[in-house]
Amino acid sequence: YSSAASDVYKRQGEKLRNDILKKVSVIESTVGEIRSIAPETVVAYREKLKERITEALNGVQIDEARLLNEVAFYSDKVSIDEEITRLNSHCGHLRKMLDADLPMGKNMDFLVQEFNRESNTIGSKCSDASLAKVVVDLKSEIEKIREQLQNVE
Repeated sequence: YSSAASDVYKRQGEKLRNDILKKVSVIESTVGEIRSIAPETVVAYREKLKERITEALNGVQIDEARLLNEVAFYSDKVSIDEEITRLNSHCGHLRKMLDADLPMGKNMDFLVQEFNRESNTIGSKCSDASLAKVVVDLKSEIEKIREQLQNVE
């Protein structure tokens, strides 16, 4: 390439890098929002379960220990702590890749596939509509990065 063409490619690469970094920041913010909403879903589940049991038992005393056991089981089943940790780790890894002056388009593409896996797992574990909306926002931002990476060699 000529020097002028090389400069154009560098400027385009820098714009692309900055755009992806902005999207990574949005993902990190969205993951933080998910982290703050997730515990609320367990509390809501506990209240809903208690209400249903009280209704079904029609005045009979609820076994609080059993109720807590069910809520603990549910909480473990829908825990997304590992997925959030991995997503944050993926964000850091992608930032490092973008800072390296090496061709990593294919590796970045594989990493974004991991972003998708984690967001899909979070989506499958959530039963709360407000959390589901945030997961959709997360997936949308990941998709924007994936589309940008199609332009990277």
